[in-house]
Amino acid sequence: MTWDERVHAIASYGFTDRQAAFLVTTMLHSGVCVGRQYCAFAGIAYGRKMHDFFQQLLTRKFATATPLRHNARLYHVHHKPLYAAIGERDNRHRKPAPLPRAIERLMLLDTVLADRSLTWLATEQEKLAHFTLVHRIPRQDLPSIAFGAGDDMTVRYFPDKLPIGVDREGRHTFVYLVTRPGPIDFRSFLERSAELLRSLRAWTIRLVLPRPFARVGGVYRTAFREQIGSPLRPAVLEDLRWFFHERARESGSRNERFDQAARAFAHPRFRVLYHAWRERGEPVLDATLSPALADAIERRTGELECHVLPHQYAHLLPLVGTA
Repeated sequence: MTWDERVHAIASYGFTDRQAAFLVTTMLHSGVCVGRQYCAFAGIAYGRKMHDFFQQLLTRKFATATPLRHNARLYHVHHKPLYAAIGERDNRHRKPAPLPRAIERLMLLDTVLADRSLTWLATEQEKLAHFTLVHRIPRQDLPSIAFGAGDDMTVRYFPDKLPIGVDREGRHTFVYLVTRPGPIDFRSFLERSAELLRSLRAWTIRLVLPRPFARVGGVYRTAFREQIGSPLRPAVLEDLRWFFHERARESGSRNERFDQAARAFAHPRFRVLYHAWRERGEPVLDATLSPALADAIERRTGELECHVLPHQYAHLLPLVGTA
């Protein structure tokens, strides 16, 4: 479905186009929202219009409300017919989420609402269609995680479930929400995305930092350059490949060469590469020789940008639980 079709479908439930557009955005990207987000989207003051909109959702049992501190309320839009109307009957956002996870979704919704110049891809199917049909990128080059084996294998694409923005010039913005001070999960995200990034003309990784993590941007920037911006030399790759194969063998060598390699490749970059290699095989290692991403970073067709969220979220945690 197109964006306009989705908005029209929700408006048919008795909502204005503006209300319908906000609901579509919320259902696709978070499933949850707070009053200030609707006010910002609609360009209205916090007051009667906002209250009436959410009261309508509650009265018609389209949403539930969780009380928070400072008289705030967290609204969860869960009504199955609404999701079905936008082609997302089984969307995971319908299900209640633990409060810390719901707050992460609020952060992602804030990120999407803050940049309405981009067309935001929310669902796995939207992203698959965009990259395979519009850009003709093979599925094997997309971020994925496989579950099971053989005929029982299931492949989930874009498993991080983060929004991807596209501007009018075709530059892609990949959002990454920082939820811990160390960048090990960010390294895995980069490794999963590396082949897709190599296929794109221009891209940005938008690092979204909640205020408690505002100071870790430098650590993440270093991880960014180490993980995808520093090609390996052929001789280093040869040693790394040997080490990975020996490490994976139950009866592998545990001699002096292995011990030296273990020390040489103890860096987080290689720990993440090892797990990626176990999942996707030799192409993961072959790609470490490519200068494509380093060249893109040098030319600034590939960038990392840090965006500190302007809102506070910690005050939303009490009354119903803790992080």
